Amino acid sequence: MRSVEEIYQQMVNNPQDVRFTDLCKICDHYFGEPRQKGSHCVYKMPWKGNPRINIQNDNGKAKVYQVKQVIKAIEKLEAKDGS
Repeated sequence: MRSVEEIYQQMVNNPQDVRFTDLCKICDHYFGEPRQKGSHCVYKMPWKGNPRINIQNDNGKAKVYQVKQVIKAIEKLEAKDGS
């Protein structure tokens, strides 16, 4: 099983080829359990406004724009924690 760091690096290097289960693992690690409605996983952010995380399964893959949103949210979270 790959670590969160390995999955995150793969996401940054190639956001077009991310499995939905890997994206869920990353989001669960950084943002906690989602509140899920239908086919969407919605994560609570520690801030108001964007980026917001709302991901959905696209035949086993994550949507590219959602992967990029997750990367931005993680960068914002790490910048906030580093302050």
